[in-house]
Amino acid sequence: MATIPDDDMVHHQTTVELESKDLFDYSKRSQWLRAAVLGANDGLVSTASLMMGVGAVKKDMKAMILTGFAGLVAGACSMAIGEFVSVYSQLDIEVAQIKREINRRDIVEAEVESLPNPWQAAAASALAFSLGAIVPLLAASFIKPYKVRLLVVAAAVTVALAVFGWLGAALGRAPTVKSTIRVVVGGWMAMAITYALTMLIGAKGLH
Repeated sequence: MATIPDDDMVHHQTTVELESKDLFDYSKRSQWLRAAVLGANDGLVSTASLMMGVGAVKKDMKAMILTGFAGLVAGACSMAIGEFVSVYSQLDIEVAQIKREINRRDIVEAEVESLPNPWQAAAASALAFSLGAIVPLLAASFIKPYKVRLLVVAAAVTVALAVFGWLGAALGRAPTVKSTIRVVVGGWMAMAITYALTMLIGAKGLH
């Protein structure tokens, strides 16, 4: 005798499937957001460290701004190219795997459309890096006094580091306080080391 599926059981299965799909979608979105936060943090720390390094030997605001801008452009291009190559390589591997497992052309095309887009990944990485890098640039752009400019850049970067650290931890569901402290201390160390070594080399003189 055929059994008729219980309505409650069918509803439960449907609910579980929807919850699993929502969980997957959230996980996928959080990974992209966390990657964007990390990219912005990279742009922030690297550009701020470059500006601090130049600021250690040159008090000129123009030199500091140009260095930061060059760091922003170079870093954004590097992040975009690296992400594009990485995602494209992953895409080629996954497409080849799908074609080996599935012979139907329509299914293959549907599967490929759901894979990461290299151009989107490259643009997202470049944008995230640029958003982080612009923080120290804006902080230094309108302040002429040398010491005040360095302090303002350091303060602005500290606040941004704390925000990025908290966001990265929240998206990764990690302890926010410890993660934020690690990000802030790491950023300080990068700026301090760059400043100190550049000052040391500048003091010794390059001929």
